[in-house]
Amino acid sequence: MPLHRLARITMGVPDVDTTHAYYADFGLTALGPGRFSSTDGGEQLRIVHADRRRLHELVVAADDPDDIGRIAAALRRLDVPFTRDGIRLRATDVGTKVAVTVEVRPRIVQHAAAPPVPLNGPGLTGRPGSRAPGVLREEPVRPRRLGHVVLGSTQQEASQRFFTDGLGFKVSDLVPGAAFLRCSTDHHNVLVQRAPLPFLHHSSWEVDDIDEVGRGATRMLEGHPERHVWGLGRHHLGSNFFWYLKDPAGNFSEYFADMDCIVDDHLWTPRVWEDVRALYAWGPPVPPSFLEPEDLAALMTGAHDAG
Repeated sequence: MPLHRLARITMGVPDVDTTHAYYADFGLTALGPGRFSSTDGGEQLRIVHADRRRLHELVVAADDPDDIGRIAAALRRLDVPFTRDGIRLRATDVGTKVAVTVEVRPRIVQHAAAPPVPLNGPGLTGRPGSRAPGVLREEPVRPRRLGHVVLGSTQQEASQRFFTDGLGFKVSDLVPGAAFLRCSTDHHNVLVQRAPLPFLHHSSWEVDDIDEVGRGATRMLEGHPERHVWGLGRHHLGSNFFWYLKDPAGNFSEYFADMDCIVDDHLWTPRVWEDVRALYAWGPPVPPSFLEPEDLAALMTGAHDAG
């Protein structure tokens, strides 16, 4: 796949300072006001001022300028306007209102943080005479990279065509009104779902394992119970462990680990899922505020007033 990862997002929020403080607590490394890097992905988050919370820009990495040329030809066939220079192309999706920039960037190489954790279980003693490494960790949890974003679209089918037929994303799985799309070997990097207005539902950040998911969320909730949204659990689509939190602007952020990896398109068959397994395999019940964020009505009113 000539596309190989999500490189960066730019998030618009009414209060940059408080949102900056949240993502510093979340474990990203501050590079300056409203700028953050992950451990492996370099600068992957920018936070700018906006009248309401929204995703301004999504940067996708491609291998070489020829890939940019192929995307330009595909967007012309869809009659989608774009601007382009030698190694960069920019177009705006009509449904999510997100400006997507595709640019030539090197692939990142991720190394395992530690040897595989030995497990004890029925008939298996992989860790005799020692405590589990996960309970001995004391260092702060640091997200390794940006994994995916979930976007609300007022024209979901058009957004899906933009990302697939236009930019070259692949379909991993479908649910009514939503599509799990990938530009890497991850099960999904972008999910576009039907919504009454364009908005950022959540960004998702990879950590090493389930212990880091739990440690990170536990640390974020110390003194801030209002940050909790949903978790700990395991998704069915993507298979990843998850825990969702909420930033001061109302965007959800997710720690995830153990995502399905699709290395050969021919060995993966997308399916349409219509039952609860589309949401999770196990975990607490899905809170209504996850399916419909509590500020959605206010966002709709603000978008109407702004228009």
